[in-house]
This record gives sequence, C-alpha cells and structure tokens, in this order.
Amino acid sequence: MTSLVVDNIGQLVTNDETLGRGPLGVIERAAVVIEGERIAWTGEHAVLPEAAGDTSIDAGGRCVIPGFVDSHAHLVFAGDRVAEFSARAAGAPYQPGGVLTTVSATRAATTIALSANAESLRREALWGGTTTMECKSGYGLTVVDEQRSCEVAREVADEATFLGAHVVPPEYAGDTDGYVGLVIGRMLEACSPSVRFVDVFCEVGAFDADQARAVLAAGIGIGLRAKVHANQLGPGPGVQVAAEAGAVSADHCTYLSADDVDALVSSSTVATLLPLTELATRSPHADGRRLLDAGARVALASNCNPGSGFSSSMPLVIALAVLGLGLSFDEALLAATLGGAIALERDDVGALRPGTCGDLVLLDAPEPAYLAYRPGVDLVAGVWRRGVRVR
Repeated sequence: MTSLVVDNIGQLVTNDETLGRGPLGVIERAAVVIEGERIAWTGEHAVLPEAAGDTSIDAGGRCVIPGFVDSHAHLVFAGDRVAEFSARAAGAPYQPGGVLTTVSATRAATTIALSANAESLRREALWGGTTTMECKSGYGLTVVDEQRSCEVAREVADEATFLGAHVVPPEYAGDTDGYVGLVIGRMLEACSPSVRFVDVFCEVGAFDADQARAVLAAGIGIGLRAKVHANQLGPGPGVQVAAEAGAVSADHCTYLSADDVDALVSSSTVATLLPLTELATRSPHADGRRLLDAGARVALASNCNPGSGFSSSMPLVIALAVLGLGLSFDEALLAATLGGAIALERDDVGALRPGTCGDLVLLDAPEPAYLAYRPGVDLVAGVWRRGVRVR
C-alpha cells in the first residue's frame, strides 16, 4: 500500500470539531497522510510522524479542504435547452414541461452517446473539486430508456437515483395515475438493480402528494432510500411528503411554510438547497438562514442539468449560498461537503479524518473563504480522489 503526505498546509479543513478549531475543525500549519485510498492521519506539521509517506506534496502554505459532495445532479441526457434559457433571459417564466424537450432528445440518443456526455460532465465536476457525485435518471420515461439511464448513472457517478417520476411523458398525457402505475411496476423493477435511491418530483404540473407517496412507498418497499424534489415552483406538499416517508432529503425547498420548516427540523430529512437553479430560473432564493436557525440539516448541491442550471461548479454554489441564501461561509462549506455526505447517507466522505476517503482539494488561496470572496474564479489547484491525484 502506497502512502502520500500533503504537507505545509496553511489551513486544513477537517469538518471534525474534535480535530481542530471551530465547526470546520481547522488545523493551522497542518499535514495529511493518506494510505491507499484512506486518510491515515491529520494534524499539525510539527507532530507529523517521522518517515510518513512514500510521496510528499508541498502545499506551499495554501489551504486544503475535503472534496465537494454533490448530492443532486442530472447528468444522463442528450441535447441542450439553450433556446429555453435564452427565452427565460428575455423574461419568459420557467415551466417544468421544458423537461420534455430533453426527454425527446434522450430517447433518440444511443446509450454510448448518453454515457459519453455524462462522463464528460462528471470529469468536469471532478476537475472542479467534486469527488463524490450523485446522478439521477428522469429523461427517458419509458421502461427501456429509464433502465439504460440508471445503468449509465451507476457507471459514471458514485450514487445513482431512479427518477422515473420526473414528469408525465406525452404518451400518458391526461393519465398521470396510469403513468404512476408504470413507474411503480415494470419501470421500478427494471431500474432498481442499478440505483440506491428513488426520487419523485412532487409539484403542480408533475405529481401530487398521493402519487408521490405511492412512488416512494414502492421504492422503499424494495429497499431503496427516498428523496423528493420538493417545493421548487411554489408552496406544496413535497416537504411534508418527504418527512412523512423518512426521506433522506427534500431537495429545492424554495417555498417553505412554517409547518414545512418544522417538519424538516423534527425529522432526519436533509434540506438540500440548489442555488444555481434559482439563479438560472430567476426564482427567489431558498431561505437557508431560516432553516439553519430553526435547526434543520442543510446540504448544498449543483442540480447540474440542461434546463434549470447547467453548471457542475460547487465553488459557485458555495458563493451563491453565502451571497444569496444567508449562509455564513463556514455553513456553506459544511453544507457542500459534510452536508452532501449526510444527504447521501455516506460517512466515508465529506470530512478529512482517519478512516475517511482520501478525497481532498488544494485551493490556490490562503484560506477557504476565498471560494466565496472570489466568486467565479477557479481557485482549485489540486484534487485527490481516493488518494489519487486527478488534477
């Protein structure tokens, strides 16, 4: 087993309060030892074990953070929706029915083409420091197309999610219940071997509360963990449905009532916020400050997709959370790393402590707050995933 030392780190973010200062567990003048794929040691350079590491990297006094954990993305698709984006830029409202444009292109694409596009986006995210990423289906909406989408998602991402209940396809127009029957029957049976999560878009224009409950119950009944696209376009039952079902996360959470906030606080469901989507669709920002002050658990994710936020940049997500959602920088970085790990039920990523994966990002900055201080600037100077340098 080979080992690596990253030394001369100005500030090391561990996300473990027992290891360092504050909620980020910051260690000054630090070093990290990685053995194989895992973190073996973190601490101050002054107490670095002698002869540690077969290879040594000098961080040059720059900061190191855990790799980003993006817990919500849609990478399996074909085509683009730049025309729709341009129309919104000219004042047109966002409509969930635009998904069907991508559905048509995805159905027409070969599996090889879908895989190549998804792999390209995954490499782009990795280059930007995202070492763990979730990927959903949802642009096929037939048994065959959802099955191959889930298989591609499993191949290119760390976690795969079945989102057959994204929108109702044209062939089921006016028969949403009939489509739900297909989703929870043959489609789920075909897709479940490739995924760990089941998701549903619970929203006006997609699926109502009872239909969403049926989809989640079917997935949970065969051992999948639940997620919900909730309260994106307006007030609705999505967050309540997620909490009732014991969902791992409710994602979007743009429009929340007091009861919705209470449901998140009193349950284990993580509120996953997607500020890139609100920026792209000109929607109000989710009130992250309100959620955190109430005691809810919060994650940040990209929602990388062709229609409502075509970016994989977690640094930009962090900057938007600080500048628009009311989060402090420490809260935003935690939400984009450890929060994302919790939203995927992973305890081996999102932090840098002995036993976790050797996923770390070297920033060309003296401290991590530069991610929000210099929004839009590529500050990533190095990325290690499972102990291997990938940038």
